[in-house]
Amino acid sequence: MSKDPNLERYSRQMRFAGIREAGQKKLLESRVTLCGCGALGTVLANHLVRAGVGNVRIVDRDFIETHNLQRQVLFDESDVAANIPKAEAAARKLRQVNSTVNIEAVVTDINRTNILELCQDADLILDGTDNFEIRYLINDVAVKLGKPWVYGGAIGAEGMTMTILPGITPCLRCVFEAAPNPGEAGTCETAGVLSPTIGIVASFQAAEALKILTGQLELTNRELLCIDIWDNTTRRTKIARLLGKVDCPCCQRKNFEWLDGAMGSQTTSLCGRNAVQVATRSSAKLNFDDMSKQLTLMGGKVNFNRFMLKFDVEEYEFTVFPDGRAIIKGTNDIEKARVLYAKYIGY
Repeated sequence: MSKDPNLERYSRQMRFAGIREAGQKKLLESRVTLCGCGALGTVLANHLVRAGVGNVRIVDRDFIETHNLQRQVLFDESDVAANIPKAEAAARKLRQVNSTVNIEAVVTDINRTNILELCQDADLILDGTDNFEIRYLINDVAVKLGKPWVYGGAIGAEGMTMTILPGITPCLRCVFEAAPNPGEAGTCETAGVLSPTIGIVASFQAAEALKILTGQLELTNRELLCIDIWDNTTRRTKIARLLGKVDCPCCQRKNFEWLDGAMGSQTTSLCGRNAVQVATRSSAKLNFDDMSKQLTLMGGKVNFNRFMLKFDVEEYEFTVFPDGRAIIKGTNDIEKARVLYAKYIGY
């Protein structure tokens, strides 16, 4: 075992035959982009940083609410009170866990205009999101750049995960050609979600990450793994045969419809939130001082910091970010959210 003091903290991990010192050094040199830092994302980020993945970029658009604390393991009540975005709060916690790794917090909405930049220097992309639109964007960029990524999802007591190695395994669109239609898939609000489900799925994803980052692709999962912790069932669906056998628009035809903007939207209903996110293509940064004065004159209750501005008006709660994005709580109606955005924010 190495006497290198920089590796001592990983001594128990390096005693595992699949890692050893050589594997640990590869982890320390690795770069990961984690898309989303909610339930799955917090568990993933925790595993990555403690394992010594050298560079972890945490990307998330959202802020922390009390109901997140049931399953989002890096946050606490003080984060809710301070209105700290999830990416920033996670980075602060994890820097206290492992100050030797580089943790980059990016508070932004992942979309087709920025995902290439966010992922192009990564060795691996991890899915910590809660919606299929971003997952199809991840799939497009991973195939386009030839980078591995690990899909994960959880709702209720059931979770699933799949590892995508472009050119070696089927991609997400080979298995799920299209995103579920509205109402077809359960949400955190309609079906709930158990914290142990999150922990199990994210831990499977993290184990796949360790295999990939240490160069052991032959050991990765080549099936769609589904687990139901309430019914005590596990299902494995063999998907390897799909590679090259289906006319996949992404990995076969290299038609990146989500990345090119042919599919997807800038308005998204948020899982379990009775809320809609409205994004803008403007590159201008909002002036929260001016906005606060205007909204106060309109009768809104306003507070803000450098990360976000929050105000209540009518029966709705707005959270506005410097890049112009807004999360409007109190409606699932996308068109209503757009009207409210135009009325109170003005873009």
